[in-house]
Amino acid sequence: MPKLFQNLNKPKEVLAWGLYDLANQSFTLLIITLLFPIYFKSVVVGDEQQGDSLWSIGVSAALLTVVLLSPFVGTYADARSKRKQLLMITGTICSLLTVSMAFISPGQWWLGLALFIPANICYQIGENLLASFLPALSTPRTIGRVSAIGWAMGYLGSLILLICVISGVKLFGWQQVQDWNWFFILAGAWFLIWMLPAGFILDEPKHHKAPTNTNGFKLAIQRLISTVKEASHFNQLTKFLIAFFIYGLGVQTMIAFAAILASDFGIREMGLFVFTLQIALTAGITAIVVSRYQDRIGAKPTISIFLIVWMLSTGGLLLAKLTGAASGSNQWIFWVIGNGIGIGLGGIGPSSRSMVGLFAPSERVGEFFGLWGMTYKLAGAVGVLSFGQVKAWIGDAPALALLTAFFVAGLALLTSLSVPKGIRAAKQANRRASTTARMIQP
Repeated sequence: MPKLFQNLNKPKEVLAWGLYDLANQSFTLLIITLLFPIYFKSVVVGDEQQGDSLWSIGVSAALLTVVLLSPFVGTYADARSKRKQLLMITGTICSLLTVSMAFISPGQWWLGLALFIPANICYQIGENLLASFLPALSTPRTIGRVSAIGWAMGYLGSLILLICVISGVKLFGWQQVQDWNWFFILAGAWFLIWMLPAGFILDEPKHHKAPTNTNGFKLAIQRLISTVKEASHFNQLTKFLIAFFIYGLGVQTMIAFAAILASDFGIREMGLFVFTLQIALTAGITAIVVSRYQDRIGAKPTISIFLIVWMLSTGGLLLAKLTGAASGSNQWIFWVIGNGIGIGLGGIGPSSRSMVGLFAPSERVGEFFGLWGMTYKLAGAVGVLSFGQVKAWIGDAPALALLTAFFVAGLALLTSLSVPKGIRAAKQANRRASTTARMIQP
């Protein structure tokens, strides 16, 4: 077992869990971020303006559906102990739909959306379910380390996939966009193969199941209502989710617009692949560093550090745009800022995920991570839309100013958060659940 996994309670399960993060990066990188959007616009639709419109509709429809489904899926998974089963089902469906995208013909935009939207829904819900395993695979002392291990393995997957893409372009001459459909087969196969260890090795987290004669959907609604009624017990989680939503606006926007911003600064064609490779490499290294040190300094200070990195990076983009400093022979300035983006991506994700794990009662982990996922997806829908509209109708500089403001506001909201109070609330909820379970046992 690699040194990174030593002194963990469940090293084999953590490895299998991390391999799922490695697996689903094929969908994140090749389908959402890098290749399929361009392929959809240029080849399937064949019209740039209409392609942008249809693509934004597809992405928004998927994210908004996930926002509605996430809390119900998480609560149902808890009530029926179905987290692992649902994780494997959503992953399998996503991988098969991804392979199918390779066979879309020009003009079949309706088929492209019919495949992408459910695939993205399955991917996003699976991401929430995967995160809900975190508390069961760790302890309060190792939760940050385990979270960062999964993040680091995800970026390792991105690096390998990018090398495969660049190799395919160089060796097989797949420079033309119409040849990229071969990469969609790679993405689906990659996802399906590397998710298998999670199916064989991960154990369903143990907790008190609901009686088998209880309607699962009805129970999910009842527990969501209960969460709202007991909001005062989890006010620190509520505070964190509000702050997370605000800075999540910026993170999701950068993920969606990184390639577009690079192109605006003159980075094109093979340069875009190399730029994405740089971000993935920097993010992966950062996630490994976070895995070693986050539990020592705490989740809140770690998040604060990376929010400052985000502020400096997006503020640097704004300054470069206003002054024209990153144009022409000075493009190296944009590449330097790109490293800051990679550091921000590699650090903010695992530290935010571990914060939810600290605040989640063991009986409601799936539900709380469903709320976390819902918050992040809603941030994506709102952030990308607002940034895109400001960029299109007002200008690049105001849009970058808005992007920087997301991180400034998120950091400001985070300052009032009390981690000890949030942990105490989770422990109190666990004690109440244990007492109730003992009372109803025959």
